[in-house]
Formats: sequence, C-alpha cells, structure tokens
Amino acid sequence: MPEKIFDSRFTEPTDRLEAYADFVAVVKQLRRDCPWDREQTHDSVKHLLIEEAYETVEAIDAQAWDELKRELGDLLLHVVFHSVIAEQDGRFTLKDVIEAETDKLVHRHPHVFGDVIVEGVEEVLTNWEQIKLKEGRKKSVLAGVPAQLPALLWAFRAQEKVAGVGFDFPEREGAWAKVEEEIREYREQITDGAPEEAREAEFGDLLFALVNYARLAGVNPENALRRTNAKFKRRFHHIERRLAEQGHTPADVDLAEMDKYWDEAKLLDERL
Repeated sequence: MPEKIFDSRFTEPTDRLEAYADFVAVVKQLRRDCPWDREQTHDSVKHLLIEEAYETVEAIDAQAWDELKRELGDLLLHVVFHSVIAEQDGRFTLKDVIEAETDKLVHRHPHVFGDVIVEGVEEVLTNWEQIKLKEGRKKSVLAGVPAQLPALLWAFRAQEKVAGVGFDFPEREGAWAKVEEEIREYREQITDGAPEEAREAEFGDLLFALVNYARLAGVNPENALRRTNAKFKRRFHHIERRLAEQGHTPADVDLAEMDKYWDEAKLLDERL
C-alpha cells in the first residue's frame, strides 16, 4: 500500500468508514428494489440536486445546525446516487469520484502537500487558478463558472476567476471609480429617455461594477443580498402581522400606515 500523503492523525476511524459503506449499500439496494429509485436517471433528478443545495444554504443562513446536518445528508445522497447510476452504466464508480477529487485537492495545494511557499490567501487563490489552467481541462478561465448560477453570483465568481490570473483593479479605489462612472452613465440614459434595452444594459454594467467593488472590499455580494432579502421579508411580515391584528391587509391601508409599522420593525431589529 502506498504511503499516505496526509497527516495520519486525520485518518477516519473504522466505525465511520463502515457507516459510509453502509450508506452506499443502502443506495444500491434502493436502485435494485425501489420502483421509483430504479427508474431515475441523471437528468430526472438533477433539479433535485439544485434544490437540495439551496436548502443547505438556507440552513447555513439560519444557523440551523440540526437542519444543516439533514440537508448535508440529502446532498450526500445525490452524490452517491449519481455515482451509483454511473457505475451501473459502466461509466465510473464512487471510488473514482473520490480519488479524482482527492488527487485534484492535493495537486492544487502544493503549499500544503508540496514545497511551495505562500505568504497569504491571495497567493493561494492565484496559484489555484494558474494550476487549473495548466491542467488543460478547461480552455478558458471562465469555463469553471457554471452558466446556471444566479446572475449576481456568476458575476462575483467570474470576477474572482479573472482576478486570479491578474485581470483586476490594482486598488479597490479604481473599482469604486468605475461604480461612479456607471452611475453617471445610467442616469444619463434615464435623463435622455433612452430605450428600455439601453437602460437595462447600463443598469447591468452598474450592478457588475458594484459586485466587483464588493469583492475587493471583502464582501460577498450574494451573501449580502440574501441577508438584505431576509431582513426585508422579516420586516414586511411584521407589517402584515400588525395590520392583521386590526383586521386589515396591506391592500387596505396607505403607504404612511405601512411605513409606521416598517419603522417599528426596524426598531425591533436594532434591539436584537
């Protein structure tokens, strides 16, 4: 048996290895004995994989750790399920998946498993992107950013990727100047009565510039917007609850009445 490259202290105990093996065996038996599981394909369940990923993120946002445990289990089920389907089709096995990912992690971390010296996170990220390009599996830096990502997250990840190969503002002040430039251009489009398509294009440029500045300022814009969305939802639900106490809905009152309860919700947030 070849010598392990990792610290032996991180070797998984036998009971955990047995749990992994039992889990895979259960999935394989489901594929044989359950009519629903048996007829599924990669395509038929791929949307469920996306759904489980979002539910996992939701559990993290809520810091619901028991729920996170369950959602991670659901994600693991999909990894194993797809691997078992592939094995039955003669394409690859779960072992192949794990070994390929292990090799990739080792190869892309020469500062941990090799003799490369890095001084911080930025060098790690730069090395990561350069190693990926040298691997030759993708012909473009942007090929590693899934087209299916939400637009805001795609912009953030794409900017991270190109920054890793040196295409970036030297200082974040330059990125902020770009934001101000895009604001001016967008306002000009509005003032000049530009057609909808042109206004949409300029607004897209403004959003892209804001995402880029956020990245350089150390803010993940997807996380930031998710947090703001959750705050808005919480405060508007407060408005609905307070109006319901009086037998009303938002459609029954004017903006001033809703604003009163919005401010009340803000005060409650500040006390948390």
